[in-house]
Amino acid sequence: MRESEAETLAFAESPVQLLNILEWASATETGDCAVVVLPPRDPTTRGQLRRMARLARESGYHVRWQEARGGAGAPPRALAALAGPLRRARRLVVGDPFSRYLQLLLSLSSPRSVVVVDDGTATMEFVSQLAKGERLVRWHRPAARGAAAMLFAPVARRAVHRLRPGRDRAVEVFTAMPVPPLEGITITENDFPWTRRHFGDPRVTRGADLVGTSLVETGVLREDRYLTAVADLAREHGVARYWAHRRESAEKLRRLGEHAGVEVVRPDLPLELVARRGPIGDTILSFPSTVVHTLPRVLADTRVRVLVCDLAEGWFTDRVTARASGFLSSVTSTARGTHGLVSLPAPQS
Repeated sequence: MRESEAETLAFAESPVQLLNILEWASATETGDCAVVVLPPRDPTTRGQLRRMARLARESGYHVRWQEARGGAGAPPRALAALAGPLRRARRLVVGDPFSRYLQLLLSLSSPRSVVVVDDGTATMEFVSQLAKGERLVRWHRPAARGAAAMLFAPVARRAVHRLRPGRDRAVEVFTAMPVPPLEGITITENDFPWTRRHFGDPRVTRGADLVGTSLVETGVLREDRYLTAVADLAREHGVARYWAHRRESAEKLRRLGEHAGVEVVRPDLPLELVARRGPIGDTILSFPSTVVHTLPRVLADTRVRVLVCDLAEGWFTDRVTARASGFLSSVTSTARGTHGLVSLPAPQS
């Protein structure tokens, strides 16, 4: 279906968002969905997005690759190109309600229906803030201040209004995360039907894999403590492969490979797809992150077990707030409660 004919217009800024758009469309049997990819500048993310876009096209979806961040002229050109489809769309599907660009698109539209698909653990924070009527602020960042924030505030308010159900607008959250029910909002569980059908049974090998995190890059964890923790876990559990997060720096990964003695692998697709495709170890270790909620669902019919590794207070940087550390603790506790995951104590060395 051509974008101009689609009643449903979906926006993806990351590979995981695009994956979950496909999962939502598959689970709800929505065939009239056109996808707009708004790629960031990061080359690793762009590479994964291109591969995900190819999978979406192979599955029959119209996909537009729209540069919106490539210089001063890109944002207005993108807005001009998207004005018509935005005006015609009756339903918008978005993956990151914290994104300023997507907030701008929401503020310029009047959809009858809005669907928020998973953007990882950020979905948990979004639902919590929406329920409390708070401003949308990412859990690891302070609230924006200054002149630019003041100028953007009316746009953000209009976007949040679009994310609330009303007399003429339905709102749905499609998620694999544990989120509480919200009055007037439909919560749909994501059990990854598209991934299961597309990749079939994975090849599972003996041994342990460790899932990397970008908490160092986002300023949450100290790099020296993180590298030591990875080395300790690798030694204790016989970890052979380290699946790098797409935002992890090349220099940190080089040091990690030398320090921990593991093979560092940069996945070419979101880890949920890599795990389902295989090969994947029969034990997966992960720090608090999205995958402690998604992988148990993706691999529910296999013998793979997922373990979540606790974080020690001494690993956090000075800039981390009690709110941020509490949020990470909730990711671990809800994974234990929802999926019965075993948590590993933080390495003490």
